[in-house]
Amino acid sequence: MLRESLLNRVSVQQILTMFDMLPDIIFWIKDIDSKVVYANQLFIQHLGFTNLEQVLGKSDNEFSPNHIAKQFIADDQKVMSGDTVTDRLEMNINLSGELAWFSTSKRPLFDEYNVIVGSYGVTRHLQETVKTLSGIDKLDIPVKYIRDNFHTDISINQLAEIAHLSVSALERRFRKYLAKTPKQFIRQIRLDNARRLLVETKLPIAQIAYQSGFTDHSYFSRHFKLMFDELPSKIRQ
Repeated sequence: MLRESLLNRVSVQQILTMFDMLPDIIFWIKDIDSKVVYANQLFIQHLGFTNLEQVLGKSDNEFSPNHIAKQFIADDQKVMSGDTVTDRLEMNINLSGELAWFSTSKRPLFDEYNVIVGSYGVTRHLQETVKTLSGIDKLDIPVKYIRDNFHTDISINQLAEIAHLSVSALERRFRKYLAKTPKQFIRQIRLDNARRLLVETKLPIAQIAYQSGFTDHSYFSRHFKLMFDELPSKIRQ
């Protein structure tokens, strides 16, 4: 009873500003149209801005390249349909242009009538989390190799060799820290590149598939649909 009384007397704004006290947490709230209604200071700085007013009412379309923004918004829509994201490990580009590891969680936002009215989430930059990085660092070499050579034929034996690991040890580390096998990670990187080319170029879809490392067009289309919920032709439109 005392706890409820205290919480009722504290403003939501006061609670939200507490996220500025967390040095490695990027926090945001979006409305049903995926537009920002609140963000902490680290979110603002991560996008290269200085104050909240510069990001309010804007969506990822105004912050990120088209192919990335589209995926962020699709992710928001899934969350607002009832899905959740918990500690999803991602390698993204930070403000300085360097690759960095992030852990992301997202939830739907409900109003007093239990109706979903938006979403909120946190992304944690893992650079300060030494324990986590001690494991992730062991994947830096094979991950970088995949990102640099995804358009070529990459074998798991080849990855294990450059990482100085056995195939089984390599696969265990990928599953532990990335929640996917090396083969699944390679496919994800190839599909990400294909999505970017579909949005940013006018290359034929078959050529995009080939340049992204896919030799079988039906295989490419099937897995593209599984990952992005749309066929390559729909993204192109």
